[in-house]
Amino acid sequence: MQRVCFLLKVRADRLDEYRERHAAVWPEMLDALSVTGWHNYSLFLREDGLLVGYLETEDFAAAQAGMEATEVNARWQAEMAPFFESLDGARPDEAMKPLTEVFHLA
Repeated sequence: MQRVCFLLKVRADRLDEYRERHAAVWPEMLDALSVTGWHNYSLFLREDGLLVGYLETEDFAAAQAGMEATEVNARWQAEMAPFFESLDGARPDEAMKPLTEVFHLA
């Protein structure tokens, strides 16, 4: 199982709304994530907007491609994009650059 961690930055003026949106993620989005191999997926948000994401998957590239092929992901990404800083024209899911793991205690 591959462990993936990534960082994004939520705009300071959108933190509360971002939390609200993630307290009620669309059921079809949750289903799509599960079906395409996103497991143990968590998001952690610091008060300054730093967002840390973590997930486990058999193949991250395949999991991303699976989501890319879904209509619900296109809608979700379009709605979420305005919440983030520094996406450089990318959708939030395209801006998720995995960090290099340097230590793991099993």
